[in-house]
Parts: sequence; structure tokens; C-alpha cells
Amino acid sequence: MRFFISPNWISFLGLQPLAQLTMALSAETESHIYRALRTASGAAAHLVALGFTIFVTVLARPGSRSVRLLSSCLTPMRPPLLIPGLFSWHPVLMSLAFSFLMTEALLVFSPESSLLRSLSRKGRARCHWVLQLLALLCALLGLGLVILHKEQLGKAHLATRHGQAGLLAVLWAGLQCSGGVGLLYPKLLPRWPLAKLKLYHATSGLVGYLLGSASLLLGMCSLWFTASVTGAAWYLAVLCPVLTSLVIMNQVSNAYLYRKRIQP
Repeated sequence: MRFFISPNWISFLGLQPLAQLTMALSAETESHIYRALRTASGAAAHLVALGFTIFVTVLARPGSRSVRLLSSCLTPMRPPLLIPGLFSWHPVLMSLAFSFLMTEALLVFSPESSLLRSLSRKGRARCHWVLQLLALLCALLGLGLVILHKEQLGKAHLATRHGQAGLLAVLWAGLQCSGGVGLLYPKLLPRWPLAKLKLYHATSGLVGYLLGSASLLLGMCSLWFTASVTGAAWYLAVLCPVLTSLVIMNQVSNAYLYRKRIQP
């Protein structure tokens, strides 16, 4: 049997301060739990981003001749590749760009799990831009190597969803880095409010990060990856970009999108 006590009776009995204290303690406890969960998820994102990049590097063995021999067997009438293991650098550079560097660039602004919390906001912004620029350079190099690899094999470009998503992610990253210059030097865009520029940049950056994660997921469905990684290991590998994407989505939503939505 349930009993309901109206707010008038609570005030009459002098229980109003007690009720307010209970609500305050409950809200504070929930805040501590939520902050602890965000800290744990941010730490997991650091480890997963690094671990996934190391895993792909070990799997690809950059510079190895295994890919060259496989390509020669598939196309025996063609001459061997001029650069041994050219393709093996592609997954390494792309995972370094979209899994590690880009994740770290965004986690720089995390209030709970940033590794650079001691720096000022301006210092973290500059580190963010440097990491994003490094990610773009790695992605461009990885894209160039796979284009050269396909040229040597006489294969068509952008014939798969993975290739199309990867190209779109690289182009988006280039535009995002260009847009970041306007935030580093706001005087270049005097007619645009800085708050709106930050909101647009954060939203666009989240879209670019999700495109990069989608490219990684599609890459894990390729023949090269599925021939080497099967069973539970494949599912664990797929969870890596999914986990980091969820953490980044939560961070950006809480920092910009949700805050802007609740403002009058």
C-alpha cells in the first residue's frame, strides 16, 4: 500500500528543508557517479585508440613482402611491385590517423580524461590543431599509398564503400583543419560570433570523426582484414571504433550541442 504526502503537508510538518537536503544529496551523488563514468569511459577511449592502432600495425607488418607476393600470385602476368609491401602501410597510417591521433585530438578538451588539463584553453586548442594536422597528413599519405598500389596492380579506384568513405573522411578532415584556422585566429572572421564558430566546428568535427570511424569499420570488412582476423577477435576489433565514437559523441554533445539546446 502506497502513501502520498502532498507538498502542503511537508511544509506544514517542517520537512521542507529535509526534503531539499535529500534532493541535493541525491543530485550530488548522481553527479559524482556520472563524472566517474565519464572519466572511466575517457580512459578506456585512450587505451582502445592506442591498442587498436598497435593491433593493426602488428597485423599489417608495414614494409613486409607478404602483400607483394599475394598481389603477384593474383596477377601473374603483371610485373612485381616496385615498392615491397606498399599496401601494408595503408592500414597503419589510416588507423594512426583516424583511431589514435584524431581521438586524442578530441579528448584534449575532455574535462575528465584530457591528458593536457594543466594547459590553458588556448594551449589545448593549439595541441588539438597540431594533432588534427598530423592526422590529416597520415591520412593523406595512406590515401596516396593505396592509390599508387592500385595503379601498379591496374585496379579501379573507389570501387568499394570502404574506399569511398575513406576518401570522404580525408576530404572532410582537410576542410575541418582549414576551418580550425578561423578559431585559432578569430580576427580572420570578424563578422562571425566566436561562440557560433565553435559550435559549427564541433558539430562538423563530430561528423568528420564518425566518417573516419565508418571508414575503419568498412575496412575491417575487407578481404585483407577478414582473411587475418576471424571469430571473436574480429568482433573485438569492430568494437574499438564503436566505443571511441560513443565517447566522443557524448563529449561533444555535452560540451556544445546539449548546452546550446537548453539555453533560452
